[in-house]
Amino acid sequence: MYSFAKTATIAAAALVLTGVTAIADDAELTVFDWAGYEDPAFFTAYNEKHGEGPTFSFFGDEEEAFQKLRSGFRADVAHPCSQSVPKWLEADLLAPLDTSRITRWDELELSFRDIDAFMKDGNHYFVPVDWGNTAIVYNTEKLAEDDLTSLQVFADPKYEGRISIGDNVDDAYALAFLATGVKDWTTATDDQFKAASAFLRKVHPNVRAYWADGASLAQLMQSGEVLFSWAWNETFSTMSYEGHPIGMTRKMEEGSSSWVCGYTRLADAPGSEDKFYDFINAWLEPATAEYLVSAWGYGHGNAVAMAAMSSEDLVAVGLDSTEAHKANTLWQAPVPAELREKMIAEFELIKAGF
Repeated sequence: MYSFAKTATIAAAALVLTGVTAIADDAELTVFDWAGYEDPAFFTAYNEKHGEGPTFSFFGDEEEAFQKLRSGFRADVAHPCSQSVPKWLEADLLAPLDTSRITRWDELELSFRDIDAFMKDGNHYFVPVDWGNTAIVYNTEKLAEDDLTSLQVFADPKYEGRISIGDNVDDAYALAFLATGVKDWTTATDDQFKAASAFLRKVHPNVRAYWADGASLAQLMQSGEVLFSWAWNETFSTMSYEGHPIGMTRKMEEGSSSWVCGYTRLADAPGSEDKFYDFINAWLEPATAEYLVSAWGYGHGNAVAMAAMSSEDLVAVGLDSTEAHKANTLWQAPVPAELREKMIAEFELIKAGF
């Protein structure tokens, strides 16, 4: 059931160890993506039509991807998350979508698809494909869920050097804002931003490592170096499949976080526009949705496909309905550009020990 999660972990680890940044197949479509998403089961219909998958190039986080694109790197498709889309749109990195060519456009989750910040001049620029949680993942042999009822545990001195959070500004500040009483960061004041930053500084001495991807976090937890982490569904799904003592909880009193990511067409894309839409349409197939949920524990943007799945199966991988998923969470909606730039700059200082 969780075969892709294992494959993704191995693939991501290989990329880290070998320094590989691209997997070349179809030269007429280049996808700029997170490691792991090159698995052909995500775009089976594309492979069947064209006989091979796209070429993939990988990024570690969205700020890295943004800077690389601004510096002239060219691709056809990119996979940003909700918080980055307005910045990429403002920088003229994205091309408008012809939604008439997206066969399952009307099946997409409207609360993800029709966010104003993903639109400009009446055009859509973002296809939501995956969504999930950032919550606490923990070693069940060392900790119980009752030990993790508050996010303040991340700053508890007794866990010095035994925790991890992502090397990802959005998830880090989602944790920090939640821990300091903010669930809507789109209206955060300067004082609230300073309080969130102060919390991350308190957490920093406890951080064994800031994980870059699911594979690196899994290794930290398997070795016993890290007892618990602020992490995505992927880690729970992958490590569960492999038989490790792992739990995931969203029952902290302050709540957890949720996010959505998706595909965009890049401006001045050098490849085939037809193949871009073939790729998107393959991703939106119900079979892809089933694979994403069962293999990696993430929700899919196709709301019709999600509604057809067993609620028991969804709960088993840490998901439920979209609305329930957003309850008691900090939804990682796009934040004002000025706040996001302050978050990026301050997080770099915090990681450096300042």
